[in-house]
Amino acid sequence: MITIKKVVSKGDYKAFVTFPFSIYKDSKYWVPPIISQELATFDVKKNPIFNDAEATLFLAYKENVVVGRVAAIINWLEIKDQKIKKMRFGWFDFIDDLEVSKALIEEVYKIGKSHNLEYTEGPVGFSNLDKVGVLTEGFNNASNMITWYNHPYYINHYQSHGFNIEKKYSESRFLFENVKTEFFLKAQELIKRRYKLRALKFTKTSQVMPYVDKMFDLFNESYSALSSFVAITDIQKEYFKKKFISFINPEYIKFVVDKDDNLVAFAIVMPRFSEALQQMNGKLLPLGFLKLLKAKKESKDVIFYLIGVHPDYQNKGVHAVIFNEYYDTFTKKGIKTCYRTPELEDNEAIHKIWKHFDPEVYRRRVTLKKAL
Repeated sequence: MITIKKVVSKGDYKAFVTFPFSIYKDSKYWVPPIISQELATFDVKKNPIFNDAEATLFLAYKENVVVGRVAAIINWLEIKDQKIKKMRFGWFDFIDDLEVSKALIEEVYKIGKSHNLEYTEGPVGFSNLDKVGVLTEGFNNASNMITWYNHPYYINHYQSHGFNIEKKYSESRFLFENVKTEFFLKAQELIKRRYKLRALKFTKTSQVMPYVDKMFDLFNESYSALSSFVAITDIQKEYFKKKFISFINPEYIKFVVDKDDNLVAFAIVMPRFSEALQQMNGKLLPLGFLKLLKAKKESKDVIFYLIGVHPDYQNKGVHAVIFNEYYDTFTKKGIKTCYRTPELEDNEAIHKIWKHFDPEVYRRRVTLKKAL
């Protein structure tokens, strides 16, 4: 007997956030989230996304034991501004029991139909800055703090419930020692002179903060052409400042400005916290925070999180300026491996940027869609 329960109480939220700890407790590749951060994500008083979105969380029980979870999400900006009648869902985890996953996803259908939405797609979060996709290849590679990991049986559940692949993503990595400077070293000097550009260098987080709002504005401009893009609002900017910037070494944030100090490009790289997060097992206290600080300082692996270029400067080689800055920083830091976040496989522009770095695709993931 499977029972579906709507998440309401504090205990329900804790059960929702911690459920994956039970089904991945023996996995070498799953990276636990920070429990307090996950709880804050679903707190309507803390996460400003709820000004423009709503989420209904469900837990599946079997013999009084939690066996699955799902978040049914509606982003009203997406529906009202972009006229995309999509029912989102994410945080979809379950034991290998088709009846469990079916019972959960049917709750998502009900909400979508009640709002006259046309289809559902997942797994996705609230916006483009959230995790995305169910893993289909590369299960024997450790995850990281900005992607979901899942068991191989997940994709079979989606297919059994009538879902079809909507978007395909790939994740790549490359060895820093294999980077060939001839592809950007001379070009970046030419580009800076031609367009009167300069790179900003930071050593303190306080130096970055005056530019962060401009960065989010540029993020909105440079990513707006991607499918299902939802712009970051002003109130969300403040939230993401607190959530992400403190995790990032200021040396890993690169901005390029024009002669009038207008931001024309940015890039954010994060230390790879996977090992530290596995050791923390979801807890910041008593010693988890220290493990994060140690990884932030000493990690020899990094993740390219975001790169954005103003539309007026796209296809003009501005990335060469960014890569040159990172080359100097990574050389000093002794970086070994560079990872990239999930990128749409049909995003030709981003693949052209990386083609000279000899990247290896080590994981693939997809989102799936079903008409309501």
